[in-house]
Order: sequence, then structure tokens, then C-alpha cells
Amino acid sequence: MSDYNHRETEQKWQRFWKENNTYKTENQSDKPKYYVLDMFPYPSGAGLHVGHPLGYIASDIVARYKRLKGFNVLHPMGFDSFGLPAEQYAIQTGQHPALTTEQNLARYTEQLKNIGFSYDWSREVRTSDPNYYKWTQWIFMELFRSWYNRDTDKAEPIETLLAKFAENGTAGVNAVCADGVASFTAAEWNAKSAEAQYAITLDYRLTYLADALVNWCPALGTVLANDEVKDGPNGRVSERGGYPVEMKLMRQWMMRITAYADRLLTGLDTIDWSESIKEQQRNWIGRSVGASVTFALANEAADPAAGVSAIEVFTTRVDTIYGVTFMVLAPEHELVPSLTTPEQREAVEAYVTAAKLRSERDRMADTKTVSGVFTGSYCINPISGAQVPIWLADYVLAGYGTGAVMAVPSGDQRDYGFAKQYDLPIVPILDAQKGLDEQADNTKEGHYINSDVINGLTYAEATAKLIALLEEKGMGKGKVNYRLRDAVFSRQRYWGEPVPVYFKPRTDGQGVLPYLIDEADLPLELPAIDKYLPTETGEPPLGRAEGWTYNPTHPSPEFRGGAAGGGVRIRTQHHAGLGGVVVVLVPLHGPAEYRRVCLPRCHRLLAGRRPVHGRFGARDGPSALQPFLE
Repeated sequence: MSDYNHRETEQKWQRFWKENNTYKTENQSDKPKYYVLDMFPYPSGAGLHVGHPLGYIASDIVARYKRLKGFNVLHPMGFDSFGLPAEQYAIQTGQHPALTTEQNLARYTEQLKNIGFSYDWSREVRTSDPNYYKWTQWIFMELFRSWYNRDTDKAEPIETLLAKFAENGTAGVNAVCADGVASFTAAEWNAKSAEAQYAITLDYRLTYLADALVNWCPALGTVLANDEVKDGPNGRVSERGGYPVEMKLMRQWMMRITAYADRLLTGLDTIDWSESIKEQQRNWIGRSVGASVTFALANEAADPAAGVSAIEVFTTRVDTIYGVTFMVLAPEHELVPSLTTPEQREAVEAYVTAAKLRSERDRMADTKTVSGVFTGSYCINPISGAQVPIWLADYVLAGYGTGAVMAVPSGDQRDYGFAKQYDLPIVPILDAQKGLDEQADNTKEGHYINSDVINGLTYAEATAKLIALLEEKGMGKGKVNYRLRDAVFSRQRYWGEPVPVYFKPRTDGQGVLPYLIDEADLPLELPAIDKYLPTETGEPPLGRAEGWTYNPTHPSPEFRGGAAGGGVRIRTQHHAGLGGVVVVLVPLHGPAEYRRVCLPRCHRLLAGRRPVHGRFGARDGPSALQPFLE
């Protein structure tokens, strides 16, 4: 018997599969449908590593098995070729990301085909292909053109909000929006200029610009997601490269994902996942019912000129408000600079710098280390009228609630440890509390003591009375809060799809406003630039693109990020998180003519399917794909 020539055999069958479209999925079939989708790889290295086939082999077994069982199997492949991993590889090798990405894609494709996976390669997508990211940009535009109506519990076109404002002002508008938006009548709205009306809507849109506390890596020159940061020996570092990471307040594009918090929670009850995974998701969303309470600043701490007059907190135990003996702010809280007295400035700045080097996970997990610093300022308890000292402590996180905590050491163990460390008062508030000489007691049993207007009441009675009193005083209200935060999804890097937005100066001189480019001008293509390296200051590399302007008065289907002259600057950040939104849908027909062909036809291909343990399985009912925005 002659030696087996595996290369010859492999090449033979690979040619056969290609010539005969062996694994091509039919769009029209009477067979039951089955969708097997792998996580698309980042082309961030010279080739696949062992972890790639480890998962792909398992999913390929499932795909082949289902084909043999008579299913019409959709099993596509693609590449997440935009983003930080691909760009960082290019920087490390001293080449342009467009070149390294193309080289890596060719190698990855060759290796995947050599392994013999049963992918439908006719549906391959690349997130760096303009025909693909045209649709992520379109999704951004759809989000920007929408607001979330709590009454209908879904997103609606911004025009419906404008109609409500024109008819009744903000009265009766139940929207998910920025905190502290101003109320106005229909007459006041209709008297405003079109520009002023447009500026107001920016507080309601599902994508918006805001100052956000983010993970900033100076060496990488970009914002990082929480899962891209890990703990290092001397503080937080980036997952890629191990570079130091700090918390920094930056202007970012945000997505108002918190609008969907309740729907995300109820949706968990409809999916066939393990209960432990669903519980992790519930904890991540973190729904809690309580009250928003406003603590006015003492006269010497207030700064009316800067709009600083109070601290807002969220608490699930408003009944404990008489036990508040100090206020704790996160070190990153925006009011820290204005609240810090000259005598405390050096100590506060040193503490804030040290806190930036610790991860939120570490700060929450470390219950033994007690640290803090006094700001020198005081606020006023809105119920008792007592002066409350304002401290900083890293066990309070800026990203949860309001970044401020009314500390009740008799009822919370971390507050208790802090009070003991810094010799702050511990006031019992319930006659059922025990052992306060040794630890806090968060009981809700018994009746209130040392609590003036709620003395003798039960928990339920006290809570209702205090919320009513706060609302009467205009110092608080009942509120539902979530641990889930609005998503930051812009990057200060080069290699990613540009945000389809340009900026125009306001006619009143109050800064600039963002506007969408014309939909006919999609895709807004990434311009070719030589100096693509990130900056440590956070200035996006796209700011170096010469002549990259947009003329909103002469939009053209031929415009591709600079072809139309005489215009205004394009937004120089890029998307970081929208590429995966359509990654599941585009493989159905490939990126070409996606909106015209794919949207109506992919509905038929997957009708009657929903995700089950990461795949599509049976579902009662006619439809699995709902209208894009609801």
C-alpha cells in the first residue's frame, strides 16, 4: 500500500466542496431550519491559534449532524476585522492596519478552509468592508432618529416626540431621557427656534453625546470596555499589552440601553438558558426599587455660579435617612473638585489619583481595606436638617446610581467599618437592631427610634411617609434604579467605521451640534491616512485626515467622506460596538444589497426560530424577527 498523501486528498475534497456548493444554504427550502453561528475571529495575528478550532470544531459537528438529520443548516463565517485587536497588531508590526488586516484575512481563510469546516463561504462578511459597515452606520442613524416611549414600551421615531411637544409640551411625555431635563409648555416649545428645538431632542435620542467616566489607556490611546481591562500587579492594565488603565471623564457617544432594562429582565424568562446564567444577567442589570433623595450643600460648599447646589443619591432604604451620619462620594464624582476645600485639596488629589489605579471589581470585592478622605464640605439632610460631612471612599462607584451614598453605619456594614475607622457617629434607628457595638444590622423589623416623624412606625409605613414628605418638599421621589449603565461605544482610534455625523456651530454661539449625514451618502468610508497611531491625549487619529469634510447643503450619493468639498468636519471618533449588531443577520444573504434584499427574505429563512443555548431552535408563532427598533 502506498503512503497516504493527505494534502492531495484534502485539496481534492476542498475543490469538490467549492465546485458543487456542498455547504451552500438554500434560501427556499421545505426542510426545517437550523442556524449555527460561531463567534467571528479577529484577524489580529499571523494566523489561527489553537483556541479557534477548539470551538469551531464543536459547532461544525453540530452543523453536520443537523444536515444529516434533514435540516436546512445555515452555517456562515466572517471576520471581525475592524477594531482594537486588528489595529494593535498592525502597530506592533509597524504596518498599516489595512495591509495587515488583508494579509491576515487571506491566511485565516486559507487555514479555515484547510481544516475542512462546512461553512457557506458565499455568505462571508468582513466588518471592515464598507458594504458591511454601511449597515452598522445605518443602525446608528436609526437609533439617533428614535426616542423611547415608556407608555408604549418601545422606541418610536423622533417625529412623534416633536408632535407631543408641539401639542402639549412635556406634559404627558413619559420618555427615557437625560436626568434633569427642563419642562416646558406647548407655547414655549413652539416659540423656540428650530435649532433650539433640535438641541432639546438630543437629551431624548437613543444615541447621544455625554461626558462619561471611562477606562482610559494612554499607551493604547483609547477607551476600553470593562472586559478589556484586567487587574495587574500594580493596578489595572489593558488585556492587550498589559498597559496601565485609569478612569477618565471623556466626551463619548452613548447608547441609551437602560431604556430596555425591564424588557431585558422579562425576556430572560422566555429563553432556554440555565438558571445560573440567567441569574447572572439579572444581577448585571441590577433592578432596585427605592428613592432619589437630594441633599442640599451647606452654604459654604455651594457654588451657584457653577450650578453646584446639591448632591443627589439613590437609596433602597429611604427609611434609614435619620441614621445618615456622613455622605460618601466616589473619588471620580464630578463634584469632587468644587467640594474640596483648600485645606483638604492635597489629600483629596492624592486619594483620587490612587483610586484611579484600582478596578471597580477590586474596589467592590475588597471589604477589609478601609480608606477615605474628608473633602472639608458638608451637605444638609433634607428630612432632619442636620449637617452631614462629605467624604470620598473608593467603595462607592461613580458608575452605579449617582456615585454618591448616604451613609448609614448602623444599617450597612461597609458604612459601619468606615465610621469606626474615622470615628464617625453610629446612630441606631430601629428598636430591633442588635449588636451595634460589633457590626451593622440592616433589619427592617421593629419600629423606628431616633427618627422624629417616623418614630414608632413600621418599615412599610415609614417608607411611604418619607417618600411622600420628600416629594412634598421637592427634595426627592420614588424611583427605580439599575446597575446597568448606558453603553459607551465610541473609540479614539483609527481602524473602525466612522460615526456618520458632522458638527455645525450653533447660531447662538453655545458650542456645536451633531447632525446626521444624508442616508444616501452611506457608507461614510474610512479615509486613508498615513499617521494612524493613537494619541495619549485622546485626540482621534481621524482628526489628521486632510479635507475630510461634509457639505450638508449638497449631499451626494458619490460622497464618501471627503469627496464633497466646502463642508464641515466629520466626527473623528468611530463606532466600537455596533459591528456585532448585524453580524447575525448579514450572513443570511451577504452584505450586498442588504436592506433591499436581506430584510424581507431573511425573515422567511429564520421564521419560527429563536436562540436556544446560542443557536436557533423551534418557536411557537409566526415570527422571530421583529421590526428593527421597538
